[in-house]
Amino acid sequence: MQGAFITFEGGEGSGKSTQLVRLADYLEKKGYPVVSTREPGGTAIGTGIRSLLLDGKQVAYKTELFLCLADRAQHLQEVILPALSAHKVVLCDRFTDSTLIYQGYARGLDFPEMKALLSYAAEAVVPDLTFLFDIDIKKGQSRLKGRKEKNRLDQETELFRQKVRQGYLALAKSGPSRIHLIHADQTENAIFLTIQKKIDAFLP
Repeated sequence: MQGAFITFEGGEGSGKSTQLVRLADYLEKKGYPVVSTREPGGTAIGTGIRSLLLDGKQVAYKTELFLCLADRAQHLQEVILPALSAHKVVLCDRFTDSTLIYQGYARGLDFPEMKALLSYAAEAVVPDLTFLFDIDIKKGQSRLKGRKEKNRLDQETELFRQKVRQGYLALAKSGPSRIHLIHADQTENAIFLTIQKKIDAFLP
């Protein structure tokens, strides 16, 4: 089989990271070679960038954008592209869509300029399939209460989170062939069953 690039997107508390782990285990048991990774932080350099992005107290919006782009450029060269070339299934927690939504829709940075930069940093790589986890903002926030540590984005305003959700839903409508919308207020097992059916039909 050819390599497959599958991404997981959604707001805080949507449960996407949990489902990525479950899918990786499912695919490995079926014999697929799987690489699980995330953005930011999928490389040693990316781990440092993640700390700057999520733990920093004051980060300018454009600085956020360029840190995300730097992380992605390194991530592609070090992890994603080699894995795809080796015909592996790459499962990635966030990719270009996150940058477009968080820095574009929510932060209000210039869209045309951003899209050109995003394409350049990602070397025009687009996921084959994206699972977008949508959940009511208040429900998502209630899930975060169980976390021991909250990062800078977890502590954003409700208005910011509303913009993120609205941006993601608009994105899903614009790309229904790639983006599969998941209603994340269901049980964990129900959500995974939906993902499993989609994956079984998608992968050879």
